[in-house]
Amino acid sequence: MKKIVILFMMLPVFAQSFGWGQKGHDVTAYIAECNLTPEVYRKVVKALGGHSLVYHANWLDNASHTPEYAYTKTWHYANVDEGLTFETMPRNRKGDVVSAVTDIVAKLKAGDVDAETEALYLKMLIHLVGDMHCPMHAGYLSDLGGNRIPVRFFSEKTNLHSVWDTSLVEAAHRWGYTEWQSQIDRLTDDEKAATVAGEPVDWFKETFDICTEVYRDTPPKSVVSYDYIARYTPVVERQLVRGGHRLARLLNDIYADR
Repeated sequence: MKKIVILFMMLPVFAQSFGWGQKGHDVTAYIAECNLTPEVYRKVVKALGGHSLVYHANWLDNASHTPEYAYTKTWHYANVDEGLTFETMPRNRKGDVVSAVTDIVAKLKAGDVDAETEALYLKMLIHLVGDMHCPMHAGYLSDLGGNRIPVRFFSEKTNLHSVWDTSLVEAAHRWGYTEWQSQIDRLTDDEKAATVAGEPVDWFKETFDICTEVYRDTPPKSVVSYDYIARYTPVVERQLVRGGHRLARLLNDIYADR
């Protein structure tokens, strides 16, 4: 019984440690699914043992807390401290979200991995591309990506990281992930091409620019309420769309010629 109590006490910490909450990752993965070519979708589902991208979208959040995959804990983010850039910041020797995504894509493109390793890399990639687009995952090292910045979400005491991971997504729209996709995934062909241009490092830098704005607009002890939700809902929507389309682009590139 004591172990169960301790586990439930730790759950809020777990929730604040990683990227978009479950809904955000599901939305990102489903948008990606909807933008894979039919052939690539079949190949990816086969590699995932018959499961969809959404099925595995949140797997790494839980896995990172197990001894087997504890090495991935730092892969969910890349902390860029105030006054630094991605190029000038001290790199985490245990890895970060940019290096992890770049490395996994390269290994999958090489194609010389067994089926079990391929499935593992895919599950990681699905999740990490989502994390890369969550603004506070480019947050300052000094406050652990906003985890140490106290704010209120209406009357609830929380922190800036948690607000962006989960609270904003849930407050923006009370939709399931399929409804999110049908409502926000409406890019024109030209908009899609512009969205998927570049490489993971470019996408992360874009997220860092948004993160910098969030810090400026949300000082410690801010109260996040209706006006904040209205202002940043379009940002949440845009980041989820970007993450989904960019994940689809990476997977289409990896599997197009297999």
